[in-house]
Amino acid sequence: QARLVESGGGLVQPGGSLRLSCVASGISVNGNHMAWHRQVQGKEMELVAFMSRSGTKTYGDSMKGRSTISADVGRNTVYLQMDSLKFEDTAVYFCFIGGCWGQGTRVTVSP
Repeated sequence: QARLVESGGGLVQPGGSLRLSCVASGISVNGNHMAWHRQVQGKEMELVAFMSRSGTKTYGDSMKGRSTISADVGRNTVYLQMDSLKFEDTAVYFCFIGGCWGQGTRVTVSP
């Protein structure tokens, strides 16, 4: 069945950068819309970045200007580049491709 395997999370200092990866199996990044969401502990899921099937990108307010969503069709992988990270960016980040969810990767921003 379709699976999304995420990686790239971990501990990063405030002001630092991180790139998350999501490798898809059983579903293609080509022809599907893609997104990254995050869940801060005790809060609801929120949209971080969205990319339509045509390649149009939309960003949520929380990380607008500090994140970039992209995809590599050859590797069947979607990425989220995050810059200028803040304490409040600490969360579990989830990949979404065409109706399928990843397991999430944890990002902790702390000195």
